Amino acid sequence: MIFFRVSQNINIKTTDGTLVNYFKFKMPSNLENDTVYITCENDFNDLNKVFENVDKDKYTTRLLKEKKVRELESFPIELGISNKDEYLNSVEFKKNTAKNVIKNEDEVLSLFDKSSKVDIYKQLVKKDKEEISLAIIGGLGKSISQIVSSCTALRILNTKLKELYKSVKIDLYINASNNSLYSRDRQVYLKQKFINNVMPLSITSKKLCTYDYFIDNSSVMQKLSGFNSLNMVDAWLYKFGIDYKKISSYEKHNELNLENVVASKNLEEKIKAIKKKGKVLLFHPFSASANKTIPQNIASSILKELILKLDGYTIVSCLNIDSKLVDDKFINLSKDSKTINDFIYIISNMDSIITTDTSTFHISDAFMIPTIVLSTDTEIDKKTKYYEHLKTIKIEDKSKSLSKFIYDNDSLTLYKYKSWQSLKTSKIIKLLDTF
Repeated sequence: MIFFRVSQNINIKTTDGTLVNYFKFKMPSNLENDTVYITCENDFNDLNKVFENVDKDKYTTRLLKEKKVRELESFPIELGISNKDEYLNSVEFKKNTAKNVIKNEDEVLSLFDKSSKVDIYKQLVKKDKEEISLAIIGGLGKSISQIVSSCTALRILNTKLKELYKSVKIDLYINASNNSLYSRDRQVYLKQKFINNVMPLSITSKKLCTYDYFIDNSSVMQKLSGFNSLNMVDAWLYKFGIDYKKISSYEKHNELNLENVVASKNLEEKIKAIKKKGKVLLFHPFSASANKTIPQNIASSILKELILKLDGYTIVSCLNIDSKLVDDKFINLSKDSKTINDFIYIISNMDSIITTDTSTFHISDAFMIPTIVLSTDTEIDKKTKYYEHLKTIKIEDKSKSLSKFIYDNDSLTLYKYKSWQSLKTSKIIKLLDTF
Protein backbone atom coordinates (compact mmCIF):
# COMPACT_ATOMS: atom_id res chain seq x y z
CA MET A 1 0.00 0.00 0.00
CA ILE A 2 1.00 3.60 -0.58
CA PHE A 3 0.34 6.21 2.13
CA PHE A 4 0.01 9.80 0.91
CA ARG A 5 -1.65 13.22 1.10
CA VAL A 6 -2.80 15.68 -1.60
CA SER A 7 -2.01 19.35 -2.12
CA GLN A 8 -5.52 20.59 -3.02
CA ASN A 9 -9.14 19.46 -2.81
CA ILE A 10 -10.26 17.49 -5.85
CA ASN A 11 -12.93 14.91 -6.78
CA ILE A 12 -12.26 11.93 -9.07
CA LYS A 13 -15.29 10.35 -10.75
CA THR A 14 -15.31 6.59 -11.34
CA THR A 15 -16.94 4.96 -14.37
CA ASP A 16 -20.18 4.33 -12.45
CA GLY A 17 -20.40 7.96 -11.33
CA THR A 18 -19.11 7.46 -7.80
CA LEU A 19 -17.00 10.36 -6.55
CA VAL A 20 -13.75 9.77 -4.69
CA ASN A 21 -13.11 12.90 -2.66
CA TYR A 22 -9.58 14.10 -1.91
CA PHE A 23 -9.11 16.90 0.61
CA LYS A 24 -6.03 18.98 1.25
CA PHE A 25 -3.96 17.63 4.12
CA LYS A 26 -4.79 19.00 7.56
CA MET A 27 -2.12 18.96 10.21
CA PRO A 28 -3.60 16.41 12.61
CA SER A 29 -2.89 15.48 16.19
CA ASN A 30 -2.46 11.97 14.78
CA LEU A 31 -2.60 10.40 11.34
CA GLU A 32 -6.03 8.81 11.76
CA ASN A 33 -8.09 11.33 9.76
CA ASP A 34 -9.91 12.05 6.51
CA THR A 35 -6.95 13.62 4.71
CA VAL A 36 -4.52 10.70 4.93
CA TYR A 37 -5.03 8.39 1.95
CA ILE A 38 -4.07 4.79 1.26
CA THR A 39 -4.14 3.02 -2.08
CA CYS A 40 -2.37 0.46 -4.29
CA GLU A 41 0.78 1.24 -6.24
CA ASN A 42 -0.94 1.08 -9.64
CA ASP A 43 -3.82 3.26 -8.51
CA PHE A 44 -1.39 5.74 -6.98
CA ASN A 45 0.44 6.01 -10.31
CA ASP A 46 -2.87 6.47 -12.13
CA LEU A 47 -3.93 9.17 -9.68
CA ASN A 48 -0.71 11.09 -10.26
CA LYS A 49 -1.34 10.96 -14.03
CA VAL A 50 -4.85 12.33 -13.49
CA PHE A 51 -3.47 15.16 -11.36
CA GLU A 52 -0.85 15.92 -13.99
CA ASN A 53 -3.49 16.12 -16.73
CA VAL A 54 -5.67 18.47 -14.66
CA ASP A 55 -2.93 20.81 -13.40
CA LYS A 56 0.47 19.35 -12.54
CA ASP A 57 1.51 22.44 -10.57
CA LYS A 58 -1.65 22.73 -8.47
CA TYR A 59 -2.48 19.07 -7.81
CA THR A 60 0.24 16.86 -6.40
CA THR A 61 0.65 13.95 -4.00
CA ARG A 62 3.19 13.62 -1.23
CA LEU A 63 4.15 10.37 0.41
CA LEU A 64 3.69 9.92 4.14
CA LYS A 65 5.79 7.70 6.36
CA GLU A 66 4.10 4.31 6.36
CA LYS A 67 5.52 3.37 9.74
CA LYS A 68 3.82 6.30 11.49
CA VAL A 69 0.40 5.41 10.07
CA ARG A 70 0.79 1.71 10.86
CA GLU A 71 1.72 2.58 14.44
CA LEU A 72 -1.72 4.08 15.10
CA GLU A 73 -3.36 2.30 18.03
CA SER A 74 -6.52 1.63 16.03
CA PHE A 75 -4.75 0.54 12.82
CA PRO A 76 -6.12 -2.88 11.78
CA ILE A 77 -4.09 -6.10 11.82
CA GLU A 78 -2.67 -7.26 8.48
CA LEU A 79 -3.54 -10.82 7.46
CA GLY A 80 -1.69 -13.08 5.06
CA ILE A 81 1.74 -12.40 3.61
CA SER A 82 2.59 -8.81 4.49
CA ASN A 83 3.06 -6.15 1.83
CA LYS A 84 4.71 -3.76 4.27
CA ASP A 85 6.99 -1.06 2.83
CA GLU A 86 5.77 -1.72 -0.69
CA TYR A 87 6.88 1.66 -1.97
CA LEU A 88 10.43 1.25 -0.64
CA ASN A 89 10.61 -2.24 -2.12
CA SER A 90 9.45 -0.91 -5.49
CA VAL A 91 12.09 1.82 -5.43
CA GLU A 92 14.74 -0.80 -4.62
CA PHE A 93 13.50 -3.00 -7.45
CA LYS A 94 13.61 -0.18 -10.04
CA LYS A 95 17.04 0.95 -8.87
CA ASN A 96 18.55 -2.53 -9.05
CA THR A 97 16.95 -3.23 -12.41
CA ALA A 98 18.32 0.01 -13.84
CA LYS A 99 21.81 -1.00 -12.73
CA ASN A 100 21.37 -4.50 -14.19
CA VAL A 101 22.07 -5.94 -10.76
CA ILE A 102 19.13 -8.32 -11.12
CA LYS A 103 19.71 -10.62 -14.04
CA ASN A 104 17.07 -13.34 -13.85
CA GLU A 105 13.37 -13.70 -13.05
CA ASP A 106 13.90 -15.62 -9.81
CA GLU A 107 16.00 -12.79 -8.38
CA VAL A 108 13.40 -10.21 -9.41
CA LEU A 109 10.59 -12.13 -7.75
CA SER A 110 12.57 -12.85 -4.60
CA LEU A 111 13.00 -9.11 -4.08
CA PHE A 112 9.26 -8.85 -3.52
CA ASP A 113 8.71 -12.31 -2.08
CA LYS A 114 10.93 -12.01 0.98
CA SER A 115 8.18 -13.07 3.37
CA SER A 116 8.02 -16.74 4.20
CA LYS A 117 4.81 -18.75 4.37
CA VAL A 118 2.43 -17.47 7.04
CA ASP A 119 -0.42 -19.03 9.03
CA ILE A 120 -3.52 -16.86 9.16
CA TYR A 121 -4.77 -18.61 12.31
CA LYS A 122 -1.74 -17.31 14.20
CA GLN A 123 -2.46 -13.79 12.97
CA LEU A 124 -6.06 -13.72 14.20
CA VAL A 125 -5.70 -12.14 17.63
CA LYS A 126 -9.29 -10.98 18.14
CA LYS A 127 -10.69 -14.45 18.68
CA ASP A 128 -12.97 -13.40 21.51
CA LYS A 129 -15.13 -11.31 19.17
CA GLU A 130 -18.29 -12.66 17.54
CA GLU A 131 -18.14 -10.25 14.60
CA ILE A 132 -15.17 -9.00 12.62
CA SER A 133 -14.69 -6.72 9.61
CA LEU A 134 -12.06 -7.21 6.91
CA ALA A 135 -10.91 -4.70 4.29
CA ILE A 136 -9.31 -6.05 1.10
CA ILE A 137 -7.08 -3.33 -0.37
CA GLY A 138 -6.77 -3.90 -4.12
CA GLY A 139 -8.59 -6.28 -6.41
CA LEU A 140 -7.92 -9.93 -7.17
CA GLY A 141 -7.29 -9.63 -10.88
CA LYS A 142 -7.62 -7.50 -13.99
CA SER A 143 -9.75 -9.75 -16.19
CA ILE A 144 -13.14 -11.36 -15.57
CA SER A 145 -11.38 -14.75 -15.66
CA GLN A 146 -8.95 -13.75 -12.92
CA ILE A 147 -11.61 -12.14 -10.75
CA VAL A 148 -14.03 -15.08 -10.91
CA SER A 149 -11.40 -17.72 -10.14
CA SER A 150 -9.70 -15.58 -7.47
CA CYS A 151 -12.99 -15.04 -5.67
CA THR A 152 -13.04 -18.78 -5.04
CA ALA A 153 -10.02 -18.34 -2.77
CA LEU A 154 -11.70 -15.36 -1.12
CA ARG A 155 -14.82 -17.47 -0.51
CA ILE A 156 -12.69 -20.17 1.14
CA LEU A 157 -11.07 -17.48 3.31
CA ASN A 158 -14.52 -16.29 4.35
CA THR A 159 -15.57 -19.86 5.18
CA LYS A 160 -12.49 -20.40 7.35
CA LEU A 161 -13.05 -17.12 9.19
CA LYS A 162 -16.67 -18.05 9.87
CA GLU A 163 -15.48 -21.16 11.65
CA LEU A 164 -14.10 -18.78 14.27
CA TYR A 165 -16.48 -15.82 14.10
CA LYS A 166 -20.25 -15.65 13.97
CA SER A 167 -20.23 -12.82 11.44
CA VAL A 168 -17.58 -11.72 8.92
CA LYS A 169 -17.98 -8.50 6.92
CA ILE A 170 -15.71 -8.28 3.86
CA ASP A 171 -15.33 -5.02 1.92
CA LEU A 172 -13.22 -4.67 -1.22
CA TYR A 173 -11.49 -1.47 -2.29
CA ILE A 174 -10.38 -1.64 -5.93
CA ASN A 175 -8.48 0.59 -8.36
CA ALA A 176 -10.65 3.42 -9.66
CA SER A 177 -8.52 6.49 -10.46
CA ASN A 178 -8.08 5.53 -14.11
CA ASN A 179 -9.79 2.13 -14.30
CA SER A 180 -12.16 2.15 -17.28
CA LEU A 181 -13.46 -1.26 -16.17
CA TYR A 182 -14.23 -0.27 -12.57
CA SER A 183 -18.02 -0.66 -13.01
CA ARG A 184 -17.66 -4.06 -14.68
CA ASP A 185 -15.19 -5.32 -12.07
CA ARG A 186 -17.45 -4.13 -9.25
CA GLN A 187 -20.41 -6.00 -10.75
CA VAL A 188 -18.40 -9.23 -10.99
CA TYR A 189 -17.27 -9.02 -7.35
CA LEU A 190 -20.81 -8.35 -6.18
CA LYS A 191 -21.90 -11.69 -7.69
CA GLN A 192 -20.37 -13.20 -4.55
CA LYS A 193 -22.80 -13.56 -1.64
CA PHE A 194 -20.14 -13.12 1.04
CA ILE A 195 -18.84 -9.73 -0.18
CA ASN A 196 -20.52 -6.91 1.71
CA ASN A 197 -19.50 -4.03 -0.55
CA VAL A 198 -17.07 -2.99 -3.27
CA MET A 199 -15.74 0.58 -3.18
CA PRO A 200 -13.21 2.67 -5.07
CA LEU A 201 -9.71 3.45 -3.89
CA SER A 202 -8.29 5.52 -2.25
CA ILE A 203 -9.40 4.82 1.32
CA THR A 204 -8.70 7.21 4.19
CA SER A 205 -6.72 6.12 7.22
CA LYS A 206 -9.74 7.01 9.35
CA LYS A 207 -11.94 4.62 7.37
CA LEU A 208 -9.36 1.82 7.36
CA CYS A 209 -9.03 2.11 11.13
CA THR A 210 -12.69 1.12 11.51
CA TYR A 211 -11.83 -2.45 10.38
CA ASP A 212 -10.44 -5.23 12.54
CA TYR A 213 -8.22 -6.70 9.83
CA PHE A 214 -6.99 -5.92 6.32
CA ILE A 215 -5.29 -7.74 3.45
CA ASP A 216 -3.04 -5.76 1.12
CA ASN A 217 -3.26 -7.03 -2.48
CA SER A 218 -1.31 -4.18 -4.05
CA SER A 219 0.68 -5.53 -7.03
CA VAL A 220 0.58 -9.02 -5.49
CA MET A 221 -0.08 -10.83 -8.77
CA GLN A 222 2.94 -9.19 -10.37
CA LYS A 223 5.32 -9.55 -7.45
CA LEU A 224 4.49 -12.71 -5.53
CA SER A 225 6.25 -15.70 -7.10
CA GLY A 226 3.40 -18.07 -6.23
CA PHE A 227 1.26 -16.57 -9.00
CA ASN A 228 3.67 -17.89 -11.61
CA SER A 229 3.99 -21.38 -10.19
CA LEU A 230 0.55 -22.18 -8.72
CA ASN A 231 -3.04 -22.43 -9.82
CA MET A 232 -4.78 -19.06 -9.26
CA VAL A 233 -6.89 -20.30 -6.34
CA ASP A 234 -3.91 -21.92 -4.62
CA ALA A 235 -1.77 -18.81 -5.13
CA TRP A 236 -4.34 -16.56 -3.43
CA LEU A 237 -4.79 -19.04 -0.58
CA TYR A 238 -1.02 -18.96 -0.12
CA LYS A 239 -1.15 -15.15 -0.03
CA PHE A 240 -4.00 -15.22 2.52
CA GLY A 241 -2.02 -17.50 4.83
CA ILE A 242 -4.10 -20.64 4.23
CA ASP A 243 -2.44 -23.98 3.46
CA TYR A 244 -3.93 -24.70 0.03
CA LYS A 245 -2.77 -28.32 0.22
CA LYS A 246 -5.19 -28.89 3.11
CA ILE A 247 -8.16 -27.52 1.18
CA SER A 248 -10.03 -30.20 -0.78
CA SER A 249 -10.44 -29.91 -4.54
CA TYR A 250 -14.20 -30.05 -3.98
CA GLU A 251 -14.09 -26.68 -2.22
CA LYS A 252 -12.18 -25.01 -5.05
CA HIS A 253 -15.08 -24.55 -7.45
CA ASN A 254 -16.32 -21.17 -8.63
CA GLU A 255 -19.55 -19.61 -7.41
CA LEU A 256 -21.68 -16.75 -8.73
CA ASN A 257 -24.89 -15.45 -7.22
CA LEU A 258 -27.65 -15.35 -9.85
CA GLU A 259 -29.83 -13.29 -7.51
CA ASN A 260 -27.67 -10.31 -8.48
CA VAL A 261 -27.84 -11.06 -12.22
CA VAL A 262 -30.57 -8.95 -13.80
CA ALA A 263 -30.99 -9.58 -17.52
CA SER A 264 -33.35 -7.71 -19.85
CA LYS A 265 -36.90 -9.01 -20.26
CA ASN A 266 -36.27 -9.45 -23.97
CA LEU A 267 -33.23 -11.68 -23.32
CA GLU A 268 -35.13 -13.77 -20.76
CA GLU A 269 -37.94 -14.39 -23.25
CA LYS A 270 -35.48 -15.30 -26.03
CA ILE A 271 -33.69 -17.83 -23.82
CA LYS A 272 -37.00 -19.39 -22.73
CA ALA A 273 -38.08 -19.77 -26.37
CA ILE A 274 -34.75 -21.32 -27.38
CA LYS A 275 -34.79 -23.81 -24.49
CA LYS A 276 -38.27 -25.01 -25.47
CA LYS A 277 -36.74 -26.41 -28.67
CA GLY A 278 -34.38 -28.71 -26.75
CA LYS A 279 -30.79 -28.54 -25.57
CA VAL A 280 -28.79 -25.34 -26.06
CA LEU A 281 -25.04 -25.02 -26.71
CA LEU A 282 -23.00 -21.82 -26.54
CA PHE A 283 -20.19 -21.52 -29.10
CA HIS A 284 -17.66 -18.83 -28.13
CA PRO A 285 -14.69 -18.95 -30.54
CA PHE A 286 -13.16 -15.49 -30.09
CA SER A 287 -11.01 -13.95 -27.37
CA ALA A 288 -9.61 -10.51 -26.60
CA SER A 289 -6.21 -12.11 -27.24
CA ALA A 290 -5.40 -12.83 -30.88
CA ASN A 291 -3.30 -15.85 -29.89
CA LYS A 292 -6.30 -17.46 -28.16
CA THR A 293 -8.81 -16.69 -30.91
CA ILE A 294 -9.96 -19.13 -33.57
CA PRO A 295 -9.52 -17.46 -37.00
CA GLN A 296 -12.88 -16.22 -38.28
CA ASN A 297 -13.05 -18.47 -41.35
CA ILE A 298 -12.24 -21.57 -39.27
CA ALA A 299 -14.74 -20.55 -36.56
CA SER A 300 -17.42 -20.18 -39.23
CA SER A 301 -16.60 -23.62 -40.63
CA ILE A 302 -16.77 -25.23 -37.16
CA LEU A 303 -20.09 -23.52 -36.47
CA LYS A 304 -21.62 -24.87 -39.68
CA GLU A 305 -20.48 -28.39 -38.84
CA LEU A 306 -21.87 -28.14 -35.32
CA ILE A 307 -25.24 -27.08 -36.74
CA LEU A 308 -25.18 -29.98 -39.17
CA LYS A 309 -23.95 -32.74 -36.85
CA LEU A 310 -25.25 -31.88 -33.36
CA ASP A 311 -28.72 -33.38 -33.27
CA GLY A 312 -31.15 -32.00 -30.70
CA TYR A 313 -29.13 -28.84 -30.09
CA THR A 314 -29.73 -25.19 -30.85
CA ILE A 315 -26.39 -23.38 -31.19
CA VAL A 316 -26.17 -19.84 -29.81
CA SER A 317 -23.34 -17.34 -29.72
CA CYS A 318 -22.75 -13.93 -28.16
CA LEU A 319 -20.37 -13.09 -31.01
CA ASN A 320 -20.79 -12.16 -34.67
CA ILE A 321 -19.17 -15.23 -36.20
CA ASP A 322 -20.66 -15.24 -39.70
CA SER A 323 -23.03 -12.47 -40.78
CA LYS A 324 -24.17 -14.48 -43.81
CA LEU A 325 -25.14 -17.58 -41.85
CA VAL A 326 -28.89 -18.15 -41.50
CA ASP A 327 -30.16 -21.37 -39.96
CA ASP A 328 -33.05 -22.35 -37.68
CA LYS A 329 -30.59 -24.18 -35.43
CA PHE A 330 -28.42 -21.10 -34.84
CA ILE A 331 -29.27 -17.98 -32.82
CA ASN A 332 -27.02 -14.91 -32.73
CA LEU A 333 -27.35 -13.27 -29.30
CA SER A 334 -24.59 -10.68 -29.80
CA LYS A 335 -27.07 -7.79 -29.66
CA ASP A 336 -28.60 -9.19 -26.48
CA SER A 337 -25.33 -9.70 -24.63
CA LYS A 338 -24.48 -6.10 -23.78
CA THR A 339 -23.37 -6.36 -20.15
CA ILE A 340 -21.61 -8.81 -17.89
CA ASN A 341 -25.02 -9.56 -16.34
CA ASP A 342 -26.40 -10.55 -19.75
CA PHE A 343 -23.40 -12.75 -20.46
CA ILE A 344 -23.57 -14.55 -17.12
CA TYR A 345 -27.31 -15.07 -17.56
CA ILE A 346 -26.82 -16.62 -21.00
CA ILE A 347 -24.07 -18.95 -19.79
CA SER A 348 -26.11 -20.05 -16.76
CA ASN A 349 -28.89 -21.24 -19.08
CA MET A 350 -26.73 -23.38 -21.35
CA ASP A 351 -26.68 -27.18 -21.46
CA SER A 352 -23.18 -27.31 -22.97
CA ILE A 353 -20.44 -24.87 -23.97
CA ILE A 354 -17.58 -24.85 -26.49
CA THR A 355 -15.20 -21.96 -25.96
CA THR A 356 -11.68 -20.72 -26.39
CA ASP A 357 -9.59 -19.64 -23.39
CA THR A 358 -11.83 -16.84 -22.10
CA SER A 359 -13.84 -15.95 -19.00
CA THR A 360 -16.62 -18.17 -20.36
CA PHE A 361 -15.30 -21.39 -18.83
CA HIS A 362 -14.58 -19.74 -15.46
CA ILE A 363 -18.20 -18.61 -15.34
CA SER A 364 -19.57 -21.96 -16.59
CA ASP A 365 -17.77 -23.73 -13.74
CA ALA A 366 -19.94 -21.81 -11.29
CA PHE A 367 -23.01 -23.44 -12.83
CA MET A 368 -21.48 -26.91 -13.37
CA ILE A 369 -22.09 -26.76 -17.13
CA PRO A 370 -20.24 -29.30 -19.32
CA THR A 371 -17.64 -27.19 -21.12
CA ILE A 372 -15.00 -27.86 -23.77
CA VAL A 373 -12.09 -25.41 -23.93
CA LEU A 374 -10.02 -25.06 -27.07
CA SER A 375 -6.73 -23.67 -25.79
CA THR A 376 -3.35 -22.63 -27.15
CA ASP A 377 -2.06 -22.00 -23.61
CA THR A 378 0.68 -24.44 -22.60
CA GLU A 379 -0.37 -23.95 -18.95
CA ILE A 380 -4.09 -24.58 -19.47
CA ASP A 381 -3.97 -27.64 -17.17
CA LYS A 382 -2.85 -25.43 -14.29
CA LYS A 383 -5.68 -22.96 -14.97
CA THR A 384 -8.34 -25.66 -15.09
CA LYS A 385 -6.95 -27.88 -12.34
CA TYR A 386 -10.12 -27.86 -10.20
CA TYR A 387 -12.77 -27.58 -12.94
CA GLU A 388 -14.57 -30.93 -12.81
CA HIS A 389 -17.08 -30.16 -15.56
CA LEU A 390 -14.50 -29.14 -18.14
CA LYS A 391 -12.41 -30.91 -20.77
CA THR A 392 -9.71 -29.37 -22.92
CA ILE A 393 -8.48 -29.75 -26.46
CA LYS A 394 -4.95 -28.40 -26.65
CA ILE A 395 -4.00 -26.50 -29.77
CA GLU A 396 -0.26 -26.75 -30.27
CA ASP A 397 1.42 -23.61 -31.59
CA LYS A 398 3.16 -24.64 -34.81
CA SER A 399 4.07 -21.15 -35.97
CA LYS A 400 7.68 -20.38 -36.80
CA SER A 401 9.06 -16.86 -36.63
CA LEU A 402 11.68 -15.65 -39.11
CA SER A 403 12.16 -12.45 -37.12
CA LYS A 404 15.41 -12.05 -35.23
CA PHE A 405 13.95 -9.33 -32.99
CA ILE A 406 12.34 -9.78 -29.58
CA TYR A 407 9.01 -8.39 -30.77
CA ASP A 408 6.46 -10.28 -32.86
CA ASN A 409 6.13 -9.59 -36.56
CA ASP A 410 3.19 -11.38 -38.17
CA SER A 411 4.57 -10.84 -41.66
CA LEU A 412 7.62 -12.90 -40.64
CA THR A 413 5.64 -15.68 -38.95
CA LEU A 414 4.97 -18.91 -40.84
CA TYR A 415 2.17 -21.44 -40.17
CA LYS A 416 0.54 -19.08 -37.62
CA TYR A 417 -2.90 -20.73 -37.93
CA LYS A 418 -1.85 -24.21 -39.00
CA SER A 419 -2.88 -25.82 -35.71
CA TRP A 420 -6.36 -24.30 -35.88
CA GLN A 421 -6.70 -25.55 -39.45
CA SER A 422 -6.01 -29.12 -38.31
CA LEU A 423 -8.68 -29.00 -35.58
CA LYS A 424 -11.46 -31.48 -36.39
CA THR A 425 -15.03 -30.63 -35.40
CA SER A 426 -15.70 -34.36 -35.09
CA LYS A 427 -13.12 -34.46 -32.26
CA ILE A 428 -14.99 -31.69 -30.41
CA ILE A 429 -18.35 -33.46 -30.83
CA LYS A 430 -16.90 -36.78 -29.72
CA LEU A 431 -15.48 -35.19 -26.58
CA LEU A 432 -18.79 -33.46 -25.92
CA ASP A 433 -20.51 -36.83 -25.95
CA THR A 434 -18.29 -38.06 -23.08
CA PHE A 435 -19.97 -35.81 -20.51
